[in-house]
Amino acid sequence: MPTDRPNAAELVEAVREFLEDHVAPNVDGQLAFHARVAINALAIVERTMGQGDAMDDAELERLKNLLHRDGNLAELNAALCRAIRAGEIDGQREALLAHLRRTAEDKIALANPRYLVKRG
Repeated sequence: MPTDRPNAAELVEAVREFLEDHVAPNVDGQLAFHARVAINALAIVERTMGQGDAMDDAELERLKNLLHRDGNLAELNAALCRAIRAGEIDGQREALLAHLRRTAEDKIALANPRYLVKRG
């Protein structure tokens, strides 16, 4: 049930913390590498569960504004690709670049937020 505790986010966090605090410090070599990969993957899942829907909603709204049409995220991203290839979006260069930059930043924020801090 979605309201039961622990919820999915809490379970993912607990597994990540267990790997980080108890497994990773006690293994080395290939197993340490795989533990770190698992920890990082779970951290991405945590961030996606917490921020992913809002980021998708914002991206969808930007796409609707750029393309002046409705659709889901996959449809509108495909439509944007077609519009770029056809040269139909050239008059909205600044809005397009702002959208692409924001979308890339959101994806990086989920995958590796430290990269954005390093880049400033």
